Amino acid sequence: MHDKILILDFGAQYTQLIARRVRDSGVFSEVYPYDVSDEFVRNYGAAGVILSGSHSSTLEGDAPRAPDAVFELGVPVLGICYGMQTMAEQLGGRV
Repeated sequence: MHDKILILDFGAQYTQLIARRVRDSGVFSEVYPYDVSDEFVRNYGAAGVILSGSHSSTLEGDAPRAPDAVFELGVPVLGICYGMQTMAEQLGGRV
């Protein structure tokens, strides 16, 4: 089976561009909304996960979060803009 990248979309305008660049490098990728279930993430079989950007702020009380399973897979996770901020906060850091 070929490697595939799971891209979780937090609402950035450039999410499809991220997917295109991954595909242009010869790696299969699909975009799904950030609020997919932990079970979906576990069963997807990703070789890596990309968390896209968002207009949201992690400082807001109702800020979107990545499924916890993303950080339990043992695969590389790339956070871009908001994706990096939510990853930092969810893993115990401070933004």
